[in-house]
Amino acid sequence: MSINDLKNYTPAPDFLPGLVGSFAKPASENPTVAIMEAAFKHHGMHYRYINCEVGPENLEAAVNGAKAMGWRGFNCSIPNKIKVIQYLDELGDSAKIIGAVNTVIIGKDKRTRGENTDGKGFVKAISEVTSIPGKKVVLFGAGGAARAISVEMALAGAASITILNVHDTGQELADLLNDKTPAKADFVLWNHSYQIPPDTDIVINATPVGLYPNVDQRLNMDSDTFQPHMVVADCIPNPAYTHFVKDAIARGCHHVLPGMNMLVNQAVIAVKYWTGVDVEAEVMRNELKKVLDL
Repeated sequence: MSINDLKNYTPAPDFLPGLVGSFAKPASENPTVAIMEAAFKHHGMHYRYINCEVGPENLEAAVNGAKAMGWRGFNCSIPNKIKVIQYLDELGDSAKIIGAVNTVIIGKDKRTRGENTDGKGFVKAISEVTSIPGKKVVLFGAGGAARAISVEMALAGAASITILNVHDTGQELADLLNDKTPAKADFVLWNHSYQIPPDTDIVINATPVGLYPNVDQRLNMDSDTFQPHMVVADCIPNPAYTHFVKDAIARGCHHVLPGMNMLVNQAVIAVKYWTGVDVEAEVMRNELKKVLDL
């Protein structure tokens, strides 16, 4: 190569994108990869999102693998949100209270920090249709998503939260809320068809019941007790319209939020943690509607 050639030389493009992704089991139903990739493309970001099926038995190896391969971070979903904590170096403030992590940031020094964007994304979605302070909430579930949502709803001013769960771990969550937040929480052992109290303001499904491919599953509840004034929200993004959502619509509830609302909001926050970039939520929302054929 001559001196003249060097003057006109253009360096080769960077073939090493920033890597992020998700560890969950099952993983094939999770559309997060589609909305993340759409945001990266729209904003010209040199990143890729890799959706991986990883259960608790392989979670430690996956975390170490992500660090070894230079990943910038990853999401954790069912059933890894609580177990992943033991493999992390530190937790953000809200993740400490919640006791569950859905977003992990990997620093240049390979140190890992766990955060939780589920609750924050959910509160943003609810706040777009109603105010939270003073509201009475019924929450189905006591797992990682339920912990995040209930803590953030309590910190946002919810007056009371009733936790329904098929195991008595729901009592642990109620105790956490009573101890660490201003809200009044109580636990109901969910071994019967639950009837929603008529003075309930917000009803939330934070269980995997109805998640693809088990789309015919229904919550053990009396859907006739939905009332029009109730705000009803699901955490399941796929299918967009679960039986829980469709039943609420059929009963005339004015504000019914499918799981895509929380999914998009928490994804925007996660990208900010990993890259420092504020991506456009509408880009993600439009892509989600496209891939779910809505």
